[in-house]
Amino acid sequence: MKKIEAIIRPEHFQHLRSQLETIGISGLTVSEVAGCGRQKGQQGHFRGSSFEIKLVGKVKVEMIIDSNRVDEIIEIICSTCSTNSVGDGKIFVFPVEDAIRIRTGERGIEAIQ
Repeated sequence: MKKIEAIIRPEHFQHLRSQLETIGISGLTVSEVAGCGRQKGQQGHFRGSSFEIKLVGKVKVEMIIDSNRVDEIIEIICSTCSTNSVGDGKIFVFPVEDAIRIRTGERGIEAIQ
């Protein structure tokens, strides 16, 4: 099993969710996050004054999947969320040792399906 974490632009989340549902991925954890990288923040304007926004709002989408689906899901995330601009986000892939469904005690792949 693998854990995929994708940090994406908020405006791409609904389309990504739809694309993942079409291939049977419905178990997601979604968090609103803020960060900076090469994008380095943005210039904001309020009542005629300029200010620097150092942390940019993003959405973190997390899922635990069967290892053989990693490439398929990465391709969907990249094709759905890319604008070819700085700030599109990142994808991280982690190994998952085990998963346990609390209600039934199921373990491994059975616990995440």
